Amino acid sequence: MDDQHSDIRPDQRPGKRLGKWLKFLGIAIATILLIGVIQRYGLSQLRANVESLGVWAPLGLFFLRFTSVVIPALPGTAYSVLAGGLLGFPQGLAVICLADVCSCSLSFFLSRRFGRSFVQRLIGKRFITRVDRLSQKHLERNFFLMTAFLMTGFFDFVAYGVGLTQASWLRFLPALILSIAISNPPIVALGAGLLEGGKLLLVFAILGAFALAILTGLLQRKQPIE
Repeated sequence: MDDQHSDIRPDQRPGKRLGKWLKFLGIAIATILLIGVIQRYGLSQLRANVESLGVWAPLGLFFLRFTSVVIPALPGTAYSVLAGGLLGFPQGLAVICLADVCSCSLSFFLSRRFGRSFVQRLIGKRFITRVDRLSQKHLERNFFLMTAFLMTGFFDFVAYGVGLTQASWLRFLPALILSIAISNPPIVALGAGLLEGGKLLLVFAILGAFALAILTGLLQRKQPIE
C-alpha cells in the first residue's frame, strides 16, 4: 500500500492538483469581477477616478503586490492584471516590476540574515516546506535554472529559498531581473488588453502566459516544486 502511494509524484496527488486549480480559479474570478466593475461603471470613469488619486494609485498597487510576495500566502497575480487595467501597460508594468525587485530582494535578505526559523514564522509551516525544497535544489550553481524557477508562479518561494543558500545577492539579482523582464509583461498585458480592448496586447499576453505555463509544467515534471 505504501509502495503504491510512493509512486505518485507530489504534483500528481489530488490535494496538490486541487490547490493549483483553486489558485487559477481565484485569479479567474478576480479578473472576471474586475471586468464586471469596468463594464458597469465604465473604463473612462474608473480611469478618471484612478487618475484623481495621483501617485496614491500606483503606490497602492505597489504595496499590494509587494506584500503578496513577501507573504506568499496572499494572491499576487491578480494585482498584475489589475495594474495593467487601471494604470495601462507601461505604468502598470513598471509598478509591478519594481515591486517584485524590491520584495524578492527583501525576501532574499530576510532568509540570509535571519535564517529558516524566522522565515517559517513569517510565512507559516505550510509554506516553509516549499522553501526548504527549493533551497536544496542547488539553484545557486546554475544561473539559468535559477532564472527559470524565478519565472514560475513560485518565484516568491524561490527568493526565500535562494537566500538560504550560499548564493550572493549580486548573483541572485541578475537572475531576478531577467526573470521579471520575461514573466511580468504577459500578465500585465493581459489586464491592459482585456480592459482596453487592445487586441495586439491580448494576443501577446495569451502567448506569453501559455509559454510560462509550459515552462512551469516542465520544471515541475523534472524537479517538482511542491
